[in-house]
Amino acid sequence: MTAQETDRERVRRLEAEARDAPGRYRLRLVAMALLGYGVVLGLLLLALAPFALVGVHLFVNGASLAPQHVLVLVLPAAVAAVVLRTLWVRFDPPAGHALAPDEAPQLQAEVERLRRETGAPPLDGILVDEDFNAKAASVPRALGLLGHRHYLVLGLPLMRVLDRDELASVIAHEFGHFGAHDGRFAAWVYLSRGTWYRLRDGMAHHDFSFAWLLARFYAWFAPRFDVCSRALTRRHEYAADAVAARAAGRVATADALVRVEVAARRLHARHWPGVWARARTQRHPPAQGLARLAQATQGNDVDLDRLLRLAAREHDPLDTHPSLPQRLEALQATARLRPAGESSAALLGPLQDTLERRLDEAWREAIRGHWEALHEAAANDRARLAELDALGAPTPEQLAEHALLVEQVRIDFDPLPLYERALAADPDRVLALFRAGLLQLRRGDATAGGARLRRAVELDPGAARPAVEELGALATDPDLDAATFAAIERLREALSPQAASDDAAPGEDALLPHDLDADALHRLVRKLACEERIARAWIARRRTALREAPAHYLVLLDWRGSVASEAPGLKPLAETLGGGHTLFTASHQRRLAQQVRAVCGEPVYRKRGR
Repeated sequence: MTAQETDRERVRRLEAEARDAPGRYRLRLVAMALLGYGVVLGLLLLALAPFALVGVHLFVNGASLAPQHVLVLVLPAAVAAVVLRTLWVRFDPPAGHALAPDEAPQLQAEVERLRRETGAPPLDGILVDEDFNAKAASVPRALGLLGHRHYLVLGLPLMRVLDRDELASVIAHEFGHFGAHDGRFAAWVYLSRGTWYRLRDGMAHHDFSFAWLLARFYAWFAPRFDVCSRALTRRHEYAADAVAARAAGRVATADALVRVEVAARRLHARHWPGVWARARTQRHPPAQGLARLAQATQGNDVDLDRLLRLAAREHDPLDTHPSLPQRLEALQATARLRPAGESSAALLGPLQDTLERRLDEAWREAIRGHWEALHEAAANDRARLAELDALGAPTPEQLAEHALLVEQVRIDFDPLPLYERALAADPDRVLALFRAGLLQLRRGDATAGGARLRRAVELDPGAARPAVEELGALATDPDLDAATFAAIERLREALSPQAASDDAAPGEDALLPHDLDADALHRLVRKLACEERIARAWIARRRTALREAPAHYLVLLDWRGSVASEAPGLKPLAETLGGGHTLFTASHQRRLAQQVRAVCGEPVYRKRGR
């Protein structure tokens, strides 16, 4: 059983305990949190002990403070300062446009009505941002000793997708998180986890001799606490759903859950890949982000039975939220996707257009650095494509490479005819078969696409793993027609055993030392250095990648942050590095991490001061 499977089994046991014996579960979580604080307190007492000893010496013996006393106290004083600094955190209000008292009166009246109905505390602000999301934020005053400030954050894209009844259920759900039954305890758990990581990073930054021991402790402790706390966060989601059902109705709450799931899948399957792909050829971010995002969520009816099966199958037990089928079952509601009523964004009145312009501008500024890094990373691809364009008589291999670069860099051009041209020159060109098959499947030509993908795997068994991964990504598209989805599922079922055997025992012989030259390695290190939470990195080249595809590298990162922060932190970095890199940590892939370290030897990157 892998480490991730072990964690998932542990989460299932903890979730059963949280449901059947909530008192015992909370006691377990509190005990683990106190262990983390106990280490902090122990370090603080250890740092302050020399002060006590010197004080006793001066008081008992009547001695006066001498230079040697000061020298003895310098290091403990520095350690105590670092520990105390980690415990002092500044909590800023969430980002977004804060509604003034005279702005969007209809929305503010609706929010106030729902606040009173759910018994939530008074709000310190309502904010609108550019995310497809909504959240309740409790900002502690003096580490929570003086209470909390409460904010409601609504994403403008989300408001445009939901009608008024559905938005009311979402707002009521977020107010449910303000309830005394979970809000303060959850906030304390979150604050505790952040404190431990700040302490570890602070010690590492100051290069104290015992920082290594502290890092080892939290490398063991933090993932286990994260796993233990997952059951708590999911119970809170169920409770918040129940609050929403009481305030806005069970049907509206279920409708909102389904509509958000469908819209999120559309964004994930089509919109965001297209947006970030454009960075490879376009120097600046698009002018209109929110309008295109809202358009991408629209579509025809979807197969809800298939949607629920996919949501259940893809759900990660380590996730903070239950799956859609689990939430609907808890609500005792049926999934449906009725025609939406008037967009709830109308509650913003004339402010809606002004907000769109402001949020678009803020979004462009927020992603500009990442966008430019992606554009820079594709410079070599654009240059190589220009070279291939100039060839008078390209070889079959060059034809396939040209088609691939057109697909990756010139995203407004159709690459399929170019793959057809490559296959006409060499019918067994694996790369062309693989990419053309995927394109045809995406466009609904299941028979031809499936045949080409099968042929690619026959010619190169190493293509099974990337094929299964690509097919899994295609299957998440809720707008696939039934025949194409069925063909994709048959292909995945047929290829999965081969892909699993390829990955089951990768071994060190499946990995090679990286072949990056000095310039390429310098560019990689420079991008890693932009992420403060990366302390070290190792890189190896995967031997089992698709034979004719470009080299693929595994990048192991020593991540100095919470396990929960890994996925959102690694995603933009992976996009910056490009598709030829897989970034991961040892949190749930310990065996693979050991293999990469063994092949790479010394890290290719160390954070300054490490």
